[in-house]
Amino acid sequence: MDRGKDLAEGSSCGGDPAAGTTLSRYESQKRRDWNTFGQFLRNQRPPVALPQCNSGHVLEFLRYLDQFGKTKVHLQGCIFYGQPEPPAPCTCPLRQAWGSLDALIGRLRAAYEENGGPTETNPFASSAIRIYLREVKESQAKARGIPYKKKKKGGSGKPDDESSTSSIPFS
Repeated sequence: MDRGKDLAEGSSCGGDPAAGTTLSRYESQKRRDWNTFGQFLRNQRPPVALPQCNSGHVLEFLRYLDQFGKTKVHLQGCIFYGQPEPPAPCTCPLRQAWGSLDALIGRLRAAYEENGGPTETNPFASSAIRIYLREVKESQAKARGIPYKKKKKGGSGKPDDESSTSSIPFS
């Protein structure tokens, strides 16, 4: 079975039968994601040790996962670009949805630190990853014709209108 495809599809499994424990769905997914990322690093030529892993490796991993995506992302030249519900099929690529990537990065960020990685050097928490996720979110929204409005930082304390979305949960 292809672990990258497994991860990309969000499949889950039970606990650790050898230890006699049952993990939550989140913990199972986090463990599987962590193992898949570790395998990705070992498959690099030359292999990359976890302490040498940086945001560039994480970005390569996210791009690698796109091949298992299920979200149609229209290219700018496509006649359906900007249409939320196109009337016919097209040849535009399937990609990982922004929300799936955002959740994956959250799980990997936690797993990195749980596996002894220092918070200060967590490659999943880098600004390069935040920027990449923001760009994916914006490009997918444009391709589907969905307007995302930025939330204002600070200010009056009034709630934003319902058309805005939550920001990426990294600070």
